[in-house]
Amino acid sequence: MNQELFSSVFILLLVLDPLGNVPFVLSLLRELPTARKRQIILRECAIATGVLIAFLFVGDWLLAAMRLSDPALEISGGLILFLIALRMVFPAAGHHAAEAEPRSEPFIVPLAVPMIAGPSALAMVLLASRQSGETLPWMTAVLLASAANTVILLMSDPLARLFGRSGMAAMERLMGLVLTTMAVQMLISGIKVAFGNP
Repeated sequence: MNQELFSSVFILLLVLDPLGNVPFVLSLLRELPTARKRQIILRECAIATGVLIAFLFVGDWLLAAMRLSDPALEISGGLILFLIALRMVFPAAGHHAAEAEPRSEPFIVPLAVPMIAGPSALAMVLLASRQSGETLPWMTAVLLASAANTVILLMSDPLARLFGRSGMAAMERLMGLVLTTMAVQMLISGIKVAFGNP
């Protein structure tokens, strides 16, 4: 795996935030048997992956139709990632609590969309499709990040037992700090290009 692909997978995985979604998955599926939990997680992750790949292919056309420039997209993408990172570092009280209320078996909503293929992940894929002339490397990155996300969500029960609530929160905050740095770099790059100082 080359450095660019690794970086793309890492950023996408941070945005997908599987560790932050573990408590939500546990709460949403807690009344179901283990085998059924795995089936639902696999199905919802597959649907989310399909949504992300679809946006990867239509993203460039969509942005061209809306006449969005690269600097505007990069700055807005940086802002979105920065807000997501802040939420990871400073989670609000009752994080995911309101989303975890439904007790019926989920289908697409809320697990596949918007918890996995949410606004931040879709914005990142749109940004990638706009900036990159090649679709295949980013499709590979989406598939690899989605596979890693699926594995982590399938391990929700063991991870919760191993790290506990405080350990999971600490890991999510650490990932948020890394994502904050990446978001700031995107903002700097977009502002430089927008003001004619590449």
